[in-house]
Amino acid sequence: MKYSRKFTTKWHDTDANRIVTTSKILMYMQETGNLQCKEYGNPLDEMRDEKGQGFILGSLQLRVFKPIYAYEDIEVVTWCREARGFSFLRYFEIIRDGERVAAASSTWALVDINNKALVRGDESMDKFYPIDEPMDESILPKKVRIKRDVPLTWIGERKIMFSDIDYNMHMNNTKYPDMVFDFLPDKEGKYISEIALSYVKEAHYDDTVSVNLGSLDDNGYLDVVTKNSAGERCLECRVKLEKVQS
Repeated sequence: MKYSRKFTTKWHDTDANRIVTTSKILMYMQETGNLQCKEYGNPLDEMRDEKGQGFILGSLQLRVFKPIYAYEDIEVVTWCREARGFSFLRYFEIIRDGERVAAASSTWALVDINNKALVRGDESMDKFYPIDEPMDESILPKKVRIKRDVPLTWIGERKIMFSDIDYNMHMNNTKYPDMVFDFLPDKEGKYISEIALSYVKEAHYDDTVSVNLGSLDDNGYLDVVTKNSAGERCLECRVKLEKVQS
């Protein structure tokens, strides 16, 4: 059984290409997931305040089949797999005029906020989430793991500001795609059609992360790694751009 909510995109969701940004796409997806948790009797604020638990995103793979524009009516669909072990899988689709225009797969961990320990999922948690068959992940980019020996070039730094963080006091995961896009070369007139993100370590408020680029491969994919001021990897990302069709 899947869960869905309808939205109308906003002009302020769009960039200089007049298309909805990748970060805004993730926000619509995750807002739908948050609303589903609330409607199913397990709101995220209550989980944190009463149970001392919170979800942390480990990885996400997103594909945008067609750009999304301002003032379009979209339906965002989400569903999960059964909660088992320490991994919680959630899928997303965005439907416009009956056509799937974006899809994503995400892997989350449930964390005890006080001791930072992972919380194991079991059958009792399934009542809080819409359970359905897994997405065909062959339509999505593969999960990214960038080896330590891959050559990277430092391209700039980005300070983590208060507006970047959420109540966990580190950069919210939806902020990363736009940050990555800001540092990409040769991006004018293009949008992110595919992005895979692995969240390795939190980027904390008031820290400064470095942004490091790999080489563009033969298939048009570019690796991006961010590191905190201690030199630890925060994000591993693989991204592909497409030209905006006039």
